[in-house]
Amino acid sequence: MREKKVRYFDYSLLFLVIFLVCFGLVILYSTSSYNGQLKFKDPAYYLKKQLFASVLGIGAMFVISRIDYHIWKPFWMLAYVVALGFCILVLFIGDELNGARRWLKLGPVSFQPSELAKLAMIIFLAVVVSRMPKKMKNLTNIFKVMLIIIPVVGVVAKENLSTAIIIMGIALAMIFVASPKYLQFIIMGAAVAALGVVFLLFGDEYRKQRIAIWQAPEKFEKGYQTIQGLYAIGSGGLFGKGLGESMQKLGFVPESQNDMVFSIICEELGLFGAICVILLFLLLLWRFMVIANNAQDLYGALLVTGIMAHIAIQVILNIAVVTNTIPNTGISLPFISYGGTSVSFLLAEMGLALSVSRGIQLEPKEAREEAAVGRRRPGPRAQRHIS
Repeated sequence: MREKKVRYFDYSLLFLVIFLVCFGLVILYSTSSYNGQLKFKDPAYYLKKQLFASVLGIGAMFVISRIDYHIWKPFWMLAYVVALGFCILVLFIGDELNGARRWLKLGPVSFQPSELAKLAMIIFLAVVVSRMPKKMKNLTNIFKVMLIIIPVVGVVAKENLSTAIIIMGIALAMIFVASPKYLQFIIMGAAVAALGVVFLLFGDEYRKQRIAIWQAPEKFEKGYQTIQGLYAIGSGGLFGKGLGESMQKLGFVPESQNDMVFSIICEELGLFGAICVILLFLLLLWRFMVIANNAQDLYGALLVTGIMAHIAIQVILNIAVVTNTIPNTGISLPFISYGGTSVSFLLAEMGLALSVSRGIQLEPKEAREEAAVGRRRPGPRAQRHIS
């Protein structure tokens, strides 16, 4: 009697995500309690808001993980239009914060359309690229696909250059997976980098100022955050001062619960803690690679590749900013930095990756045992098994 094919579910990915969310909440409370008490007379103010968004996100993750990921395929164009529409809308009626319009308020709900744009572009590009993988070998067709997302990237870049960079990076990674030609990838990467340089040189004055601050933060008043962040990293030593014992979070690093949270991790947990956090993200990326390599179809593989690129690029950019390796771009650390919209959409993406993992079919036990002794039955080729 033939065994039924076993459906796979990536519990390792689920555990890593839950662990990162819980770790993020602990670090957030440690980092934000002073600001919460100072501004809102409640040390748990930021924790409560993040916890609420995390619970909603985890609920969305479990619901989406139970839904066949193919159900989102017909909505690829709707995802593009909605993302573009909200990103345009925020330029006109969005709430301004720290000189930038990034928040859109719809009744009692307030969110960042740029976070929606990341997820929408992953779905949109997964469908477009999976429909013409052979055409992706042609550089002209790659440019055509990139031109399609330029309107979204351009609108997002107006107020949020870092998110625009992430969307372009996601697109490049997904196209590369469909047609892994290094020369084309290098050409496209160079074109995107050139576009970014032009945008910086001829864009708003405050972006030029950020480059100047990056080169010599001690000469500018706005370089204060960068310098204090570097002090926090340096003072942590090998094992840190201990959880909750940071001095730099006491007003020295402004809004330390946001983009600069990694510097506080370094101060409280030291180099050891920082390396552990980086290893957690590397493990997360590894699970994405396993799912993408064994996905049921190219569409599923591209969805997971887009999610993997999103996490990887955002982590790299955040750590690079905190260590002053690149100019400050205002990018958060996934699952750890404060931001309800960010964590909710990230968890929705995790649900999508878990949904793709459910489509993987394990090789039946009997077939694996026969393969181990070199005896295979005639018939259809056995499915791959996951390590």
